[in-house]
Amino acid sequence: MSFENWAAFAAASSILLIIPGPTILLVVSYALGQGWRTALPMAVGVALGDFTAMTLSMLGIGALLAASATVFTILKLIGAGYLIYLGVKLFRAGGTLKAEPRTDTVSSAKMMAHAWLVTALNPKSITFFVAFLPQFLDRHANFWTQMLIFETTFLALAFANAFGYALIAARARNVVRNPKAIRIFNRTGGTLLVGAGIATVAMRSSN
Repeated sequence: MSFENWAAFAAASSILLIIPGPTILLVVSYALGQGWRTALPMAVGVALGDFTAMTLSMLGIGALLAASATVFTILKLIGAGYLIYLGVKLFRAGGTLKAEPRTDTVSSAKMMAHAWLVTALNPKSITFFVAFLPQFLDRHANFWTQMLIFETTFLALAFANAFGYALIAARARNVVRNPKAIRIFNRTGGTLLVGAGIATVAMRSSN
């Protein structure tokens, strides 16, 4: 695996992770209601949930990779289309983050378990990984080495992202709820995702 390919994966993952989804909304809800103490258990739970979903997805991708080069290429193109779809959806999103403060006091273990369940058992997580990961896999390189590198990278980014969201929500609640800031964020992220999807299609067409 080249450094350029890893860097592209890390950059695309960072963009995708900061898009608020069910997991981030849960993290923000706990942080708004209970403060900074939620950051660590929620971030650990999110990372464990992503580990579960990503491992299942990677094993399925590995089977496809071994079975058929054509199917694997088609999956890559579908993944590129999925990135474009996510980008357009994000660009058109409104300027609100729909997260209500959770005032029910629970233990760190329960918060961690809740974050893991929401992240790992969301069907969209596995669908996302199946569509996203093939863009960066080298069919001729060792699959298990790539799996280790990609999972380690993504989980570190997922942990940092959830931790950061929790701290921001706990310390700067007005920023989290600022419609203008969220709208700018959505449009910037959406544009980058569409660009990543188009670049993937162009790269596949030129090969």
